[in-house]
Amino acid sequence: MSGEELLSRVRGIQQRLERFYGLEHGPNITDFVRTGSASSREVLLLRHGADGLELALMLPSGAGSDSTDDVYLQVIEGVSHFVYIAERARVDLPATKLELELQAEVDKFVLLAFEGGTLMRDRAHAIRRSLYSGIEFLDAAALPGRKLAASCDASTARDRRTRFAWPARRDAWR
Repeated sequence: MSGEELLSRVRGIQQRLERFYGLEHGPNITDFVRTGSASSREVLLLRHGADGLELALMLPSGAGSDSTDDVYLQVIEGVSHFVYIAERARVDLPATKLELELQAEVDKFVLLAFEGGTLMRDRAHAIRRSLYSGIEFLDAAALPGRKLAASCDASTARDRRTRFAWPARRDAWR
C-alpha cells in the first residue's frame, strides 16, 4: 500500500469514528501520520509543548485492509488513540492510558462490526470472538494496561450479550 493510500485509509477511519460518536471534526490526522518500517508497531507520540499538545502517529508501513490483519488493527488502534486524545484536548479533559486502550478495543469492534450505523449481528459475534477470545500479547510487560483493557472489554462484550439484546442500530447505544 502506498503512502497516499495509507493516508486516505487513516483519514477515512478518523471520519467514521467522528461520525459514529457524533464528535466535532478534529484536526486532520493525515498531518500527524508518520510511517515506520513494516515490522514497527503503532505508537502515538504526544508531548505538552509551549504552544499546546504536540502529536505524531507512527504507523507501520504497508498497512493491509484485511480486518484480520494485525497491521490494519494497529492502524485502527492508532487512529482511535488520536481521535480520543484530540477530543479530550478539545474539551480540556485528561486521558489515561487505560482509557486509550479500552476505547481502542471498542473502536476496533465498532469499525469492523457496524456497517452504515447498523450492527451486523453475524459479523459482530465473529469479530467479538476474534478480538477478545484467546488473545496473545506481543509485549505484555511493556503495556500492562492493554491486557487489562482487552480483558475488561471482553467481559463487557460477554456481559452485554448475556444481559441485553444487541441493538441493531448504533443510536440505541447512546
